[in-house]
Amino acid sequence: MAVDSLPATARKITANIGAHYVDKARILPWRSPPGSNLPDPYHVWLSEIMLQQTTVAAVKSYFEKFTRRWPTVASLAQAREADVLAAWAGLGYYARARNLHRCSVYITEKMDGIFPQKESELLKLPGVGAYTAAAIAAIAFGERAVVVDANIERLVARLFAIDTPLPKGKAEIRTAMDAITPPEGAGDFAQACMDMGATICTSKNPKCEICPVLKYCAAHALGNIEYFPVKPPKKAKPVRRARFFWIEQQDRILLATRPPKGMLGGMRALPDDGWAAGNDGHAKPPMAGEWRVHDNIVQHSFTHFSLEVDLAVYQDEKIVINSDDNIWWALDDIAEAGLPTLYAKAVKWKLKEEI
Repeated sequence: MAVDSLPATARKITANIGAHYVDKARILPWRSPPGSNLPDPYHVWLSEIMLQQTTVAAVKSYFEKFTRRWPTVASLAQAREADVLAAWAGLGYYARARNLHRCSVYITEKMDGIFPQKESELLKLPGVGAYTAAAIAAIAFGERAVVVDANIERLVARLFAIDTPLPKGKAEIRTAMDAITPPEGAGDFAQACMDMGATICTSKNPKCEICPVLKYCAAHALGNIEYFPVKPPKKAKPVRRARFFWIEQQDRILLATRPPKGMLGGMRALPDDGWAAGNDGHAKPPMAGEWRVHDNIVQHSFTHFSLEVDLAVYQDEKIVINSDDNIWWALDDIAEAGLPTLYAKAVKWKLKEEI
């Protein structure tokens, strides 16, 4: 990496992190080895969208499944959104999957299937924010861009003992990352810092004894590493209530398609009572009849609230459903329905209860 233009201490930090990456880089399916040819932009984009608020361990199998099924951005653009959402099931934050599909269509139809290289142009793509644009520009195209994800944020805040509480401190952290990002090899350097944050400079019990930049770490010098980055106190999450409805007939379960907008939009799910982030559900069943209610069978945490779920099971034999949004799905194949984790938990509970 060319680091001649950086101040002396910054050059040393950059060089030590880069050398450590050459020796210890994680092997990931979307990466190219340090110093080798640039990776496929489609792979970089897909992995970065998947990795938003999700762990590497969780993403690996999804990435491999997606790239087997849709090996190019053009093939993903030709997929039905419902199929993309179903394949995404379990990763959470489903707006990412809808934006992923929208972006694939945009790139295929508006850009002849070619990803833009510049950070400013990448920012114009659906679902691509500041971090993702910088990561794609640096990793896929070798552009100098300042990349700051959660792992890098923690590493840099500790290196420079940045004690301005988040989110205000993000600007100072980015400025510090800019100071150590080399003019060339920014993609490898960003991934080196990601690896450092993921494997050494961890939130709890960091492995300082093997850190290649320990002697430059201001937080270590202060003897208070885990204090950084400084986070605001957590707010208590409100608790919402929901009721799901189990309607079974001839070894098939009735599923609904959720409204296209809103949480889990457009996905298959059990019929429910209209719960939302801002309010409880109404608990009214979709049809008259005898129902047996199982209280609080699922507790699920979203970013801004928690949800407690009751399951109402239809007891009568006669079933009359007239709605285009409903689907009869074979229980034996329920894993193929692509239910969001929340609804999959309810199905798992019900099937386990019957054993």
